[in-house]
Amino acid sequence: MTASFTEGHSDPTVQPVPASVVEQVDAADTTLSNPKRAVISLGANLGNRLETLQGAIDALEDTPGVRIKAVSPVYETEPWGVEPGSQPSYFNAVVVLKTTLPPSSLLERAHAVEEAFHRVRDERWGARTLDVDIVAYADVVSDDPNLTLPHPRAHERAFVLAPWHDVEPQAQLPGRGPVADLLAGITREGVVPRQDLELQLPE
Repeated sequence: MTASFTEGHSDPTVQPVPASVVEQVDAADTTLSNPKRAVISLGANLGNRLETLQGAIDALEDTPGVRIKAVSPVYETEPWGVEPGSQPSYFNAVVVLKTTLPPSSLLERAHAVEEAFHRVRDERWGARTLDVDIVAYADVVSDDPNLTLPHPRAHERAFVLAPWHDVEPQAQLPGRGPVADLLAGITREGVVPRQDLELQLPE
């Protein structure tokens, strides 16, 4: 785990990951051959939102060929694309991971995790128990219709960029530039850090 995951947070309430946990995660990396770094965005606005996000993190960690390296603070976000007040607010977070899975397999796993939490895809911008989106995979830039990389709207979404910046202040969104610069250029209105909530890095 690099120092950028434990230092320089924009949110002063974010605590460094304990050294013992860093050692465990880094030791687990020895089970991965030539892993790639990926960033995944999580969101939920139905049911027990915090419990669902933690369950998704744990499910990703339980995936062969995946190791979670960092978990962001929780943000509460007003839903996009719908009438104000028509849906509950979202809890959002970002995880940074190392994986030996190719992007297509990581996407399959993301969908499987969503289905495990009863995600229903019957309308765009509809309420959902869980969203698991691949934001970036290594330095890959691809317009594959099945998986566009990086995520085509990540650069304009504060609920993705803010938590990502918290855990990785020097991050770059492939093809778009520094996350810090992208975040500075958009509004954070309706995207609020929930300092009373916390997600756990799997041990």
